[in-house]
Amino acid sequence: MFYSAIISVLLLTNWFGIPKSQTIDFCKLKGTVYIEEYPEGANFFIYEDDSEAFADMLIYETDNALFATEPGVWYFTDQKGFADFSVYFVDSKGHADFTVYFTSFESFAGCNN
Repeated sequence: MFYSAIISVLLLTNWFGIPKSQTIDFCKLKGTVYIEEYPEGANFFIYEDDSEAFADMLIYETDNALFATEPGVWYFTDQKGFADFSVYFVDSKGHADFTVYFTSFESFAGCNN
């Protein structure tokens, strides 16, 4: 009983250092991104929408990390240590922190207001 109470307190206060979804404004996200294989390590859960009109954010994937300086311009890396933040792609829109649509035009990148 005593140990279960301690474990509950540790889990509720996040003392184990398990990353949780951020409360940051996703419209400001830019830079280097790492795609997590498992949801426990992700900073954000995102859903890739099929429609540009219904996505919360339009993402332009750049080939160079130096050009990922504007919101919505992301450079994907295979090295988590080089990433500014990490994402996990979910299968359901209801489980996502926000939805994205990948655009071919850098000028369209950013929030889809």
